[in-house]
Amino acid sequence: MTRDIVVRIAGEGGEGVISTGELLTKAMARASLHVFAFQSYPAEIKGGPAMFQVRAAPWQLLSHGERADVLVAFNREAWDLHHDVLKPDGMLLHDAADEVPGTNGLFRQAVPLTEIASKQVGSKISKNVVALGAVGRLVRVPFDALESVVRDKWARKGEDVVSKNLQALAAGYRFMEEEAPTLVWAIDARRGGRRIVIRGNQAIALGAIAAGCRYYAGYPITPASDILEWMANVLPRFGGVVLQTEDEMAALASCIGASYAGKKAMTASSGPGISLMTEFIGFAAMAEIPVVIVDAQRGGPSTGMPTKTEQSDLNLAVFGGHGDAPRIVLAPANVEDCFSTTARAFELAEKYQTPVIVLTDQYLAQRAESVPYPDLNSLEQVERALPSAEELQNGYRRYRLTESGVSPMAVPGMPDGLYVAEGLEHDEAGHPNLSPANHAKMTHKRHRKLQLAAAEKGFVRRYGAPAAAIGVLGWGSTLGPICEAVAEAEAAGVPVAALHTNMVYPLPDAEVRPFVESVQTLLVPELNYTGQFAQILRARYRTPIEQLNKVEGLPFSSTEILQKILELADGQECR
Repeated sequence: MTRDIVVRIAGEGGEGVISTGELLTKAMARASLHVFAFQSYPAEIKGGPAMFQVRAAPWQLLSHGERADVLVAFNREAWDLHHDVLKPDGMLLHDAADEVPGTNGLFRQAVPLTEIASKQVGSKISKNVVALGAVGRLVRVPFDALESVVRDKWARKGEDVVSKNLQALAAGYRFMEEEAPTLVWAIDARRGGRRIVIRGNQAIALGAIAAGCRYYAGYPITPASDILEWMANVLPRFGGVVLQTEDEMAALASCIGASYAGKKAMTASSGPGISLMTEFIGFAAMAEIPVVIVDAQRGGPSTGMPTKTEQSDLNLAVFGGHGDAPRIVLAPANVEDCFSTTARAFELAEKYQTPVIVLTDQYLAQRAESVPYPDLNSLEQVERALPSAEELQNGYRRYRLTESGVSPMAVPGMPDGLYVAEGLEHDEAGHPNLSPANHAKMTHKRHRKLQLAAAEKGFVRRYGAPAAAIGVLGWGSTLGPICEAVAEAEAAGVPVAALHTNMVYPLPDAEVRPFVESVQTLLVPELNYTGQFAQILRARYRTPIEQLNKVEGLPFSSTEILQKILELADGQECR
């Protein structure tokens, strides 16, 4: 019977664990499957435990799955760390060079990965490609799909390198064909439509380019560095400019300068870098200069856990900085969202002339999904409001008070459009003015834009039961596990209503408030210790909230959320 399958590959950093997983993911996608993959790796350049997990099915997937059908252990440590993730009927595939203890009834297959790579291929470093062939055969990925991804991976290094890797692939595939013909799972290619396999960071870069971003500046930091690398390779093809700066402050400063000059601009970092940017975020808010800032969150505080996931920068994104510095904060929920939410971030930044922060996390930034080809025709290209010729000729006031709070913004070089983008409090013309009355009205002007932004549509999705005593309210990358948990609760006879928002500040009050008021118990799962989103909700709606917090550097599983839902349901029955 067709079902989904979960494969986990584990070993030492530098052994090719991640590349093996990436190649398997692409091959499964080319075999007409939906895929969902994530990785966990050490902070060291080489060494330390690394893991890659891919889930595949003939239908759309919402999460990486939980227990594995297949565990590929590159060494004994991988078995020690990950054996408990295997299902009771799961399969262990391990290097025959390593002693592995009894597996309590689990299926197991020793494969001489190191020996095949060294003796048959003549290249010890091909061990991971041997493993790719072995696991590919085990889960019945067609050999031509595996071969195509290997060719694509090493094509630029010449035919000799491609030939060596194809030899390693065939050797691993042939070994399993001869030694372990047991069928684990048969592929059912029922999927239709064009799809691509893409990571969250790549989708962000694509969304930015599609929205008109033509200037990117950044400083390398895990897990946001992929965006800088990808933009450096791609953006110049669209006439854009990419600059690697000396630090995060310089990156945002140059983006503000590019935006002042009329170009759509973006930077990306992680928590430590965003901390350094806070003064310039305040400057962009005061000078009303549009800019998009991506925060790929990781475990903190301080240097924290660079390669592990967390949702603990929400307070920093919303409140970071001195004074009342308005900004909009968005949080995509999946890889497809990374594209569309980034595009909308540029729309809002230009429309409201304010910084927009896009909150992802390591789980979302570096995971891969098969998603539909983006519909570029659905994107609305929003340009900032420019002053009319009449406004310029009659004494241009850059910060003119308007009903919306948005004032036409001149581009340098426009006749009579000269103004100073002042970090000091200023009047309508941009001249410094620190009087109490002026500060009050200009503060109101800047925050009036957020009130309008909160009414923007398309950032909230409702699912689950139309009415229920228990409600789940989520944000960011928790969407998939929440959806699966809500469906599992319904199957168990517990109706649950759920709401997920991609705009976390300002809150889309017209849609969030009715939901909060419609349920008796509100559960908010998030990957931080203090319940940062829950605290914002409490302050806004003065409602009791059940928190579900996880700070292990790993994403939620649907089981963890389901258990909390069932616990709350039992508590209601007791009352």
